[in-house]
Amino acid sequence: MKHLYATFIMIFLVVFTAPQLSGQESTVLPKGLTETEKGLIADFRFKQSMKTPPPTGPVRTMAEWEEVEYLLVTWEPAFQNILRQIVAVGVNECKVVITTQNQASVASYLTAGGVDLTNITFMNEDWDSIWIRDYAGNTIYSDGVGDRALTDWIYNRPRPNDNVMPLAHAGLVGLPIYVTDTGNNDLVNTGGNFMSDGLGNAFASELILEENEPGNPYGVSAKTEAEIDAIMESYMGIQSYIKMEKLQYDVIHHIDMHMKLLDEETLLVSEYPDGVADGPQIEANIDYVLSNFLSPFGTPYEVKWIPAPPSAGGAYPDTGGHYRTFTNAVFINKSILVPTYRPEVNAPALAYWEELMPGYNIVGIDVDNPGENLIAQLGAIHCITHTIGVADPLWIVHQPVDEAAVNSTVSIDAMIKHNSGITEASVFWRDEGTTSYTEVPMTLVSGDSWTAALNVGTGSIEYYIFAEANSGKTMSRPIVAPDGYWTMNVGSLSVTEWAYNNISAPFPNPTKDGVSFNLNNIPGKVQISVHNVLGQRLYRTAIANGNGTITLDLNANWKGTLFVTFEGDFGVVTKKVVRL
Repeated sequence: MKHLYATFIMIFLVVFTAPQLSGQESTVLPKGLTETEKGLIADFRFKQSMKTPPPTGPVRTMAEWEEVEYLLVTWEPAFQNILRQIVAVGVNECKVVITTQNQASVASYLTAGGVDLTNITFMNEDWDSIWIRDYAGNTIYSDGVGDRALTDWIYNRPRPNDNVMPLAHAGLVGLPIYVTDTGNNDLVNTGGNFMSDGLGNAFASELILEENEPGNPYGVSAKTEAEIDAIMESYMGIQSYIKMEKLQYDVIHHIDMHMKLLDEETLLVSEYPDGVADGPQIEANIDYVLSNFLSPFGTPYEVKWIPAPPSAGGAYPDTGGHYRTFTNAVFINKSILVPTYRPEVNAPALAYWEELMPGYNIVGIDVDNPGENLIAQLGAIHCITHTIGVADPLWIVHQPVDEAAVNSTVSIDAMIKHNSGITEASVFWRDEGTTSYTEVPMTLVSGDSWTAALNVGTGSIEYYIFAEANSGKTMSRPIVAPDGYWTMNVGSLSVTEWAYNNISAPFPNPTKDGVSFNLNNIPGKVQISVHNVLGQRLYRTAIANGNGTITLDLNANWKGTLFVTFEGDFGVVTKKVVRL
């Protein structure tokens, strides 16, 4: 990737931020716009004129659950107790960068609270607000795990110091940065309205379309959805950008208040009582996702619902309550910080987080109290934190095997990648309820694909994947292993039932050309045939090994409903495809 050096960045900061007032000299700014700010938008210069074209080659945006090197926060004295709790967890997981112009007082406050300052760097820069998720840069890598850089969008607030904060972070850390401000690449976007799975898929609300449409108030060029998608692909490697309808009662329209990606295929979503507040629209949005998109593994997304609590008096956003959710959480390596509200609603929510994410240090932080009522400012924990990934990620991608038949052989497949190469990988497994793991070496299939065969008996098992790079770096997935793991439920499924569950739905479907299936852990030779509604066989082929993804090219003359049949030792499984 083309580098923009720190010296240029710091010169830019001096030139463009010197005339502005620091955040310490102004009142607390909410996550949304103040009335004064609304009047400033028309005359404010949102574009930075950095003139940074996109990276010269393909890039990948990291997922939040990947390894983090830096936690970023802006120190707003009005919320210093909340920030100290965040930093107290952060210093045990990574380096922490605190933006403040009052280093001595902040350091004293942290020390008085028992926080070790060893991993903390204080960055003396002007700032406007605490909402760093929206304005900080996002970590990207070339070639998946190669050179690290930051990508920054145009911030949708007339807050000049916040808007250039990513340049200060890049200069401090010594990273190249790419800003969407060149020509028709002048994209307005915010971090709270962006969620990536690390594999080129991302989620947002339709706010991203409105803020870049004709007549937008930011002075950026009008863009179609296709043009926005192209910018996101060139700057961030996003190939599938899923956009959902905005929520009526979420005045910010950022998806991080009501949804959280827990891994590549699992969505944690806020749930309301029937017909309450944004519950119906959230449900409609999730139905839209499930009906039109598949996870990167070619399977439907798995949705977990977590109740959004009302106020102590029972008010939800549609009856004057704040937008309280447990989904506005942040990953910091082996810890997850979750916003909390009051004991009776916190306890079941935190317990559910622990159930979903075994082995993680789940930490609740109160954002709804008279002394520091952060949620009244329309944001929570994810909104006031951001992260920068490590310089040399050891990247492991695996679709967990949720269930298996009794006395079967299960293939554990993973993509494992590091810039120095991988020297070895293993699956560690144990019977559920036991303490000792057994190691099974993985075999390199080709490229970055590794596999291992587990012979399961009659009881469920727990497992994780470990890898070592040629450089000597090691990593596990889940990152919290061996304390955290995946559970494979072993039950009395018939072989055919098991196979049906492990051959994915067709994608895309309907299709105009080809169709793909993910054959998850389907062992042995598989015969594949295509029939029309009259039962006429149109195509037949065979593959020696059923594991992995297979793509079928569908003849242009095969219109309408088609049936794709898989036959093997498991029996016969049929999936329906619509050819447009």
